Amino acid sequence: MDYSQYKILLVDDEEDIIEFLSYNLRKEGFQVSAAYNGKQAIDKAKEEIPHLIIMDVMMPEMDGITAVTEIRKNPELDDTLIIFLTARAEDYSQIAGLEAGADDYVSKPIKPKVLISKLIALLRRSVKKDETDIIRVNDLVIDQEQFVVFKDNQQIILPKKEFKLLKLLASAPNKVFTREEIFSKVWGDDVIVGDRTIDVHVRKIREKTGVDYIRTVKGIGYKLEEN
Repeated sequence: MDYSQYKILLVDDEEDIIEFLSYNLRKEGFQVSAAYNGKQAIDKAKEEIPHLIIMDVMMPEMDGITAVTEIRKNPELDDTLIIFLTARAEDYSQIAGLEAGADDYVSKPIKPKVLISKLIALLRRSVKKDETDIIRVNDLVIDQEQFVVFKDNQQIILPKKEFKLLKLLASAPNKVFTREEIFSKVWGDDVIVGDRTIDVHVRKIREKTGVDYIRTVKGIGYKLEEN
């Protein structure tokens, strides 16, 4: 398993712990960034969308449990795994952490091998869960977890709505999606957009990806034809 693709956010108010863990995680190949309190953690998590957060419980300004509760309110961080670090032996801090949305916890003093084995196990389970998040149609590969499209092994970054529209069409090749269905699934029923919005987004997708198999079905909608 190649760990170089995984971003880990370390959150602890003790710089020596950040340095110690950063060294051990980078040695395994992980990308590592750091925050020193709960408020910084929330901002960094929103900015970086890490695969995994290692969060201390007791910190100034905002404790880890409060920070995780806030992080879990952000839909973009739904898939981010969280491990709590706790210096407390009491069960209640561990239970509170899990109830706040953590996936696991490690007690201080930290043993790097134990921590790394736990996060690797979590990432492996996550990878298995997300295998169905890869859509392959013709020469397109759509990674729903990373919000990235590949065509002929070239990476293409699309804005969120264009990505969701392409993903929808690719989710059922050769199916004709009506304009009403596309509006509902990409923009939501409560959002009002102009009639030409879908047409403009499809045109941009065609231009950026170079695909020639997104077909207009006149008077109805669009479909992505599978070769």
